[in-house]
Amino acid sequence: MSDELPATDRLSVDVISDVMCPWCFIGKRRLEKAASQSEIPLDIRWRPYQLDPTLPPEGKDRSLYLAEKFGSAERARSLYVDVRAAGAQEAIPFDFDAIEVSPNTLDAHRLIRWSASAGVQDAIVEALFNAYFIEGRRLNEPETLTEIAAKAGMDPDVIAELLASGADRDLVEEEIALARQMGVSGVPTFIVGNRYVVVGAQAPDVLVEAFNAALAASHNANDNGPA
Repeated sequence: MSDELPATDRLSVDVISDVMCPWCFIGKRRLEKAASQSEIPLDIRWRPYQLDPTLPPEGKDRSLYLAEKFGSAERARSLYVDVRAAGAQEAIPFDFDAIEVSPNTLDAHRLIRWSASAGVQDAIVEALFNAYFIEGRRLNEPETLTEIAAKAGMDPDVIAELLASGADRDLVEEEIALARQMGVSGVPTFIVGNRYVVVGAQAPDVLVEAFNAALAASHNANDNGPA
């Protein structure tokens, strides 16, 4: 039997992620490498998660946030050594010192949700990661989100209106709650073919192995299905 999916089928990869998570940015790069190494067509969908949903809508001063979370901003910087090194391997020039505000990312996840129907979800996720981790932009501000949306080809006026209206806030919160109910406690988490779960920013070969296993499981299920 061929290992190729029918032309109309694609293997789903749901990425549960938070745009304020540096390992999720690294995980995106490794997923891209895995996709380029695999011949299996993928349908990559970005799903919401909040590492800290208690952050206020306006965000919190970064130094204060790090001090509360890690004991001090200095200790947090020491913990970022490994993140910087991993980022450098993926050509991500993290600039943590540029980040002034730790944002509540709920609105960013709303934008990611809307971008899927516009066919620009990957571009939006990429832009959000770059804006936060490289440019130090404030992802809690509507102006930042509408600018990112416009550059990806979305209508900024529509996005501004949606953000102001609170549209889909409850749906995003429900999806985050569902992820927690499923046992997701860290991100990135990759759900491959609705069958296999890969936790963390794993190496590309680990993801490729999951793609292959999910494809084989799908074929086996089809072969053993009702006549």
